[in-house]
Amino acid sequence: MPTPLPRPAAISPEEYRQRRESLLAKLPSHAALLVPGASLVTRSHDSEYPFRQQSDFYYLTGFQEPDALLVLLPGRGEGQSVVFCQDRDPHLEAWTGRRLGAQGVVSQHGLDQAFENAERDARLPSLLEGRELLYAPLDNPDALGIAKEALAQAQSGMRRGKPPLKGWLDSRPLIHEMRLIKSPAEIALLRHAAAISAQAHVRAMRTCQAGVYEYQLQAELEHTFVWHGASGPAYSTIVGGGANACVLHYIENSDVLEENTLVLIDAGAEFDLYAGDITRTFPVGGRFNDAQRELYHVVLGAQERAVKAIAPGATLADIHQGVVEDLTAGLIEVGLLTGDVQARIDDESYRRFYLHSTSHWLGLDVHDVGTYRLDEATPRPLMPGMVLTVEPGLYIPCDDDIPEAYRGIGIRIEDNVVVTEQGHDILTADVPKQVEDIEKLMANK
Repeated sequence: MPTPLPRPAAISPEEYRQRRESLLAKLPSHAALLVPGASLVTRSHDSEYPFRQQSDFYYLTGFQEPDALLVLLPGRGEGQSVVFCQDRDPHLEAWTGRRLGAQGVVSQHGLDQAFENAERDARLPSLLEGRELLYAPLDNPDALGIAKEALAQAQSGMRRGKPPLKGWLDSRPLIHEMRLIKSPAEIALLRHAAAISAQAHVRAMRTCQAGVYEYQLQAELEHTFVWHGASGPAYSTIVGGGANACVLHYIENSDVLEENTLVLIDAGAEFDLYAGDITRTFPVGGRFNDAQRELYHVVLGAQERAVKAIAPGATLADIHQGVVEDLTAGLIEVGLLTGDVQARIDDESYRRFYLHSTSHWLGLDVHDVGTYRLDEATPRPLMPGMVLTVEPGLYIPCDDDIPEAYRGIGIRIEDNVVVTEQGHDILTADVPKQVEDIEKLMANK
């Protein structure tokens, strides 16, 4: 078996503290900010899905237990960052594992104060008393419930001269703007998630042959993720053989792989909650046929030029437009479209074969947070520390007007790229994507 990859350093409590302080500095002095953590989700009867912490909460705390609540209180003398956490309970801990408790949260994660959830109903109103604005994720029912209760408490106290609660605002834009630029420690974790993901894709290429089921390649991928210390896949693994590759979010992975077809794999590992996200497309039998190679080179050329365009000041809108031009020209060259490139772009006939955008942010979420535009008219320029995917594709339907050689071919090539001061760094370069490199790897199983 391969030697597990060496683990990178975890993000330090000091970095989490700096994030909280940066966020506190953005808040008005009489505000409070609430960020609930995730809860366990029942899978069936008395079993739960594997726990995965809420990303914003984790970004600010590094704390991995369920049913927690972070409260940020600018200017509070007893401590500006307070966490409510699960109660210590020896009986439950014997079944589900040790809980840190309030003292452990403070000592291990560097929060100013912590209280167990048994105290939350009694302590939270006093913590929020006098705060005129509450920031909370407005898509979170728990956070909205707390905000509404705080409003009721404030209204009942107005007759006694207490200041009114003026309302609440969405906390997500403040936090998500911070998350868009990754620190060196975050980039190291993303690089590690990409390295694990790359080893998994190489293993799948070496394993693949006609007669193998899609789910068997999925098993090879996810085995590799966990073998190297990842928690598992960062999203539902896609293994689409033949025409299944033309279904963008195909996750059934139930069909047998057939000779003379391609298989598209979109899969990435999650390591310390940071995501890898790689797509490769390769021939089941190890060699591309003429039609497959022709379309593959169209996608590869577009993908390579898009990656080269990544640099500070570039925009995702411009990169996507370049991909659209390259793919449209390629579709005309192979005869799947006719006429002038710009005309086919203007009438959007290329969208029959290319249905999605070229890039998305990557980080704690596989489709990570952060706006793509500064306003409706202005695309956001890339900056060092941003991490994104580059993933053009072509998806050829099995319709009667399509030449038979191209029917049911789906191709996507995706890499993870970090923007640097000098340009960019490809995190996923360890997975072959040149035709000759793929065929050589698959020939030497």
